Amino acid sequence: MKSFIQYPDNSDFSIYNIPFGVGVFNKEYIACCSRIGDMVIDLATLYDYGFFDEIEGIDENIFEVFTLNEFIELGKPVTKAVRLKLQEILGENSKLAGDKKTIEECFYDFNQVQMMMPVHVPNYTDFYSSIEHATNVGKMFRDPANALLPNWKHLPVGYHGRASSIVVSGTEFHRPKGQTKPVADEKPIFGPCKQLDFELEMAFIVNKNTEMGDSISTAEAEDAIFGMVLFNDWSARDIQSWEYVPLGPFLGKNFCSTISPWVVTLEALKPFRTESPKQEPEVLDYLKFEGQQNFDINLRVYIQPENGKENLISQSNYKFMYWNMLQQLAHHTVNGCNVEVGDMYASGTISGTDKSSFGSMLELTWRGTEPLQLSDGTERKFINDNDTVIMRGYAEKEGMRVGFGEVRGKVLAAK
Repeated sequence: MKSFIQYPDNSDFSIYNIPFGVGVFNKEYIACCSRIGDMVIDLATLYDYGFFDEIEGIDENIFEVFTLNEFIELGKPVTKAVRLKLQEILGENSKLAGDKKTIEECFYDFNQVQMMMPVHVPNYTDFYSSIEHATNVGKMFRDPANALLPNWKHLPVGYHGRASSIVVSGTEFHRPKGQTKPVADEKPIFGPCKQLDFELEMAFIVNKNTEMGDSISTAEAEDAIFGMVLFNDWSARDIQSWEYVPLGPFLGKNFCSTISPWVVTLEALKPFRTESPKQEPEVLDYLKFEGQQNFDINLRVYIQPENGKENLISQSNYKFMYWNMLQQLAHHTVNGCNVEVGDMYASGTISGTDKSSFGSMLELTWRGTEPLQLSDGTERKFINDNDTVIMRGYAEKEGMRVGFGEVRGKVLAAK
């Protein structure tokens, strides 16, 4: 496919992508949008001009709103049709190609649009689904010979997180404070976190509501998943290590998580499906699935000091995930837990087998014992004040590229 909109071959936002988001146009007008190359498309105005009239299931301008929730709740028959219509009208020989008035009113340079949170997130769950990450953490904090806990290969481990502190890329936040327990001290102390970390993750977003008591099987899960975003699960390691026994993460995790503004649909990612790691022992029946249900998505993490250059510190891939999205959603709901439109489910830290692919500072510096050297000569054991962490992700195959853009967040000093 080719578009009348010109973009470089390495653009994340090719005509094969067609992601969805929410933007502020002209600093005052908010609408749902899509993107191709460096151009952001105002979907609300496109609707007013009749471009979606033939799509059944859209009875009003659901794009003239502050979130994607209403749109994605219409389900796959509608969201797929809208994406396909956008691909059609963006084609190099489409009628829109010569419609200067519509182009002038609906297309904006991406630098002119302020991106917002793409969805309202009613509920958020964070999984722990990379076997390499779980093994590394187990080696550090428990018995290296028995790094994985007994349940890890039998179910997708997860915890319920804090939806209110999920923010969109570009949002700055203050270093969290809390209790920590230095090894040399008898009692805990209070103060700013000293071991602030990122976690390289991705998250999927649900497009439906269910009733309490209902469950979603692995066979049904894909129809319930609208798309994915990049996800930085910021973590205060010293706060977390003191608080997490016996009930798990709390203040070490709930202060901030950052997502990319563009939601990439599962349909756009379809060409990049790949096999999942072999699961042994065999999982229970409700966790079994058919077909290729993982995705080959290249992931990169950078640290940028204040007024400094970006430093590439990690190169990983989503295909390393031991537990896939279908299994995560099936397990989450097998007990009758209801889900809501916009619910977000993060993957857990995505790490590969070698050090260059580890998805957190905890692993990259092995709990601070092996600091990273940055290009300006400074070292990092964890994340410093005024550092910006940037994550990027894309899939590429046979001339097709589908990417997520980036998610970035800057750490300010504690209040």
